[in-house]
Amino acid sequence: MQKKVLLTGFDAFGGQSLNPSWLAVQALHGRKVLGHTVVAAQLPTVFDASLCELDALLRQHQPALVICVGQAGGRKVLSLERVAINVNDAPLADNAGARPVDTPVVRDAPVAYFTGLPIKAMLAALHEEGVGAEVSQTAGTFVCNHVFYGLMRTLSTVPELAHTRGGFVHVPWLPEQGVPNMALDDIVRGLRVAVRSALQVDKDHSLGAGATH
Repeated sequence: MQKKVLLTGFDAFGGQSLNPSWLAVQALHGRKVLGHTVVAAQLPTVFDASLCELDALLRQHQPALVICVGQAGGRKVLSLERVAINVNDAPLADNAGARPVDTPVVRDAPVAYFTGLPIKAMLAALHEEGVGAEVSQTAGTFVCNHVFYGLMRTLSTVPELAHTRGGFVHVPWLPEQGVPNMALDDIVRGLRVAVRSALQVDKDHSLGAGATH
């Protein structure tokens, strides 16, 4: 079976005409990283529908690695997300007009999941390549966190995906969207470095994995 890395980005939302998360992962589609073929896919910025699309992609490709990528206006660097929480609390409506307040992503499920990515190793690799990056302690409570939580829940409960590792990365705005920002070429380069590092390192020795109750 062909070894794959699945990268997802989102469509534009909030009245904007573009989303750097999609532009960046799209630029890596078809690339080879350490013998793995990158598959890029776009998710809708919509609660629930985004998870349905992601689940279908995971089952179709059964990737060795999946990194979901989202836009975070106001952040200056790539944010490697540590934890996904089981809360939807939308600061604005999604692209279908939904604005859930204090609802669970998945009912009767763990309150949080830690990333399955070696984020400390990825951080070191990004800094070594001169790409601005940080470890983030919150992915928010909008569709990005919704997808991050749904991803980790699926990877922890679907037997055929037991060997798939995954997590979430936020990227800044592009220059044409406002400040702070990062050039698209730098975002693309950073994601490629992140993918390579995640394929090379199984997990950080200092970071736990799995769910918290």
